[in-house]
Amino acid sequence: MSSSAIPYRPHNHSACVHQALSDARSVCQRQNARLTPIRERVLELIWQSHKPLGAYDVLAVLAEDGHNAAPPTVYRALDFLQQYGLVHRIASLNAFTGCTHAGEHHTCLFLICRACRTVLELTAPAVSDAVAKASQAEAFTPEETIIEIAGLCPNCSSEPTHE
Repeated sequence: MSSSAIPYRPHNHSACVHQALSDARSVCQRQNARLTPIRERVLELIWQSHKPLGAYDVLAVLAEDGHNAAPPTVYRALDFLQQYGLVHRIASLNAFTGCTHAGEHHTCLFLICRACRTVLELTAPAVSDAVAKASQAEAFTPEETIIEIAGLCPNCSSEPTHE
């Protein structure tokens, strides 16, 4: 993972957005898939922060932008972005976050801050290997592996509690 994709550390966030859009264009070109303006805008919105967005959050911003989008339009765009490995769905939050490994098949390991809702996607080969070995031992073929870990990010865990 590049340092520009680390949400818990200071970084140039506009570089994250720019890189995500560039990666999306490359992935779609390689796959001969159409990255329509609405799909690109949805991806851009997902990458606006490192906090996952729900479909209705995306819809609200699109409406503010002047788009006359309906929920099915947003869900189709999100489905497309998921299909091409550009976003991930965080099931526990019913929301979406940008993929830092666009277009690659990989084990998804997310650290989710329960206080600020920031999400960090990790690459953890040892975890991926352990999941693969455990699955193989059971003659199971995993198609998708998503691990969500809830806790506190460094910023929130260092803040004093207000009780």
